[in-house]
Amino acid sequence: MTTQRIGIVFNGATGELARRQHLPGLMAIRDEGGLRMADGTRLVPDLILVGRDPAKLAATVAQTGFTRHTISLDTALSNPDDTVFFDAAPSGLRPALVRRAIAAGKQIYCEKPIAGDLADALALHHLAQSAGLKSGTVQDKLFLPGFAAMLALRHAGFFGRVLEVRVEMGRWIFDGFTQPGQRPSWNYRKQDGGGLILDMFPHWRYMIDALAGEVRSVSAVCRTHIPRRRSETGADYAVDVEDSVFADLELADGAIASINSSWATRARREFPIQVQIDGLDGSAVAGPFACWQQTAAQTMGGPISAAVSQGTDFFAGWDATPVDPAPINSYRAGWEMFLRHVIDDTPFPYTLLQGAKGVQLAEAAYQSVRERRWVDLPSLAG
Repeated sequence: MTTQRIGIVFNGATGELARRQHLPGLMAIRDEGGLRMADGTRLVPDLILVGRDPAKLAATVAQTGFTRHTISLDTALSNPDDTVFFDAAPSGLRPALVRRAIAAGKQIYCEKPIAGDLADALALHHLAQSAGLKSGTVQDKLFLPGFAAMLALRHAGFFGRVLEVRVEMGRWIFDGFTQPGQRPSWNYRKQDGGGLILDMFPHWRYMIDALAGEVRSVSAVCRTHIPRRRSETGADYAVDVEDSVFADLELADGAIASINSSWATRARREFPIQVQIDGLDGSAVAGPFACWQQTAAQTMGGPISAAVSQGTDFFAGWDATPVDPAPINSYRAGWEMFLRHVIDDTPFPYTLLQGAKGVQLAEAAYQSVRERRWVDLPSLAG
C-alpha cells in the first residue's frame, strides 16, 4: 500500500471542540491507514499540534499520539512540509491567525465563525483567493445522518414548495456556581468572540440555505438571561453577550424560518437541535441522528378543537427516513472532503466565502437587535 503524508498545522489543539471532535476524526483516518485518494494512495495526516498551555498540550499529545507539538505558531508555520493550516482557537483570534497562515502559503481550513464581522470575513476569502490557496470552513451539521437524510429529501423534491422552517436549539448551560459550565467561558465574553448569535447563526445560515432555501432577511431579538458566571479557573465574571436569541428569517422563495436558540432552556425533545420543514407536498422533522417524514396524503384531518381531547396521536402517520446505519464523525466527514479537495482537486463547496455568509447573517441579526427591524442580506459576490 502506497501512502502519502500531508502535514497539518493544527492550531487550538487543546480546546474542547478540537479534542472531542476534530482530533478523533483525524486520528481515525490515521489509524485506518490513511484516506484513500483517486490514484489509490492513502493520505495520512501528520499533525503538528499548536497550543498556548504546555501542560494541556502535552496531555493532548499523549491522548492523540500526534507527537509533533509547539507553543509557537510561527515555528509551526515556518515548516514548508506542513501545507495545511487549521484553526480551532477562540473565535476572536481567528482572523489574525488565518492571515498569518495565508502569508505563510498554507491551504486554509478553519472553524466557524471565520471572523467577527463581514468585512473581515470577506477580506480573508479574497486574501486566500488572491494567493491561489484553497480554503474551507467547517460546516459539520450537514454531515450528521439526520440532517443529511433531510437534505436528501430536499434534493429529491419531497417537500414541493417550502412553506415554513422551524429550528429549536438549546440546553441549560450551568453558570459555574452550582455546577461547572459545559461551555468554555470565552463563549460569554464579547472581546473573545463570544455570543450565541456569532456562535450559532453561521450554523443556521448554511443549514437553512442547504435544507430549505437561501436566507434573504432576518428579524431578531436576544437576551442575556444569566448575567454572571464563574470561569473554569473559579473566577467570577460578568456576561456581556447574549445567551438566548429568537429570530425569523425570510427565504428567497418567500418561506419563513423561525429559530429559537438558547443556552438557558431545559430541553424536552429528542435532540438538542431539531429542524422541521413543512412543504406543500410533505413535511420532515430531523435531529442530528434521525429524520421522520410525512406526505400530504398521510397528513391527519378531522375537526380541530382545543376545548376537548381529540385522542389524536400526532406522532403517528410519520415514516422514519432511512439514515446511514454506520455514520462517521461529522467533523471527520468534512476533513475527508477538504483533504480530497486539496490533493485531488475534487469539489468543496464550503469555502471561506460560505463562511462569510454565516458571518453576514450573524452581523445582520445583531443589527436587527440594535435597530429593532428586519435587515436584508444582499447576495455576496464570489
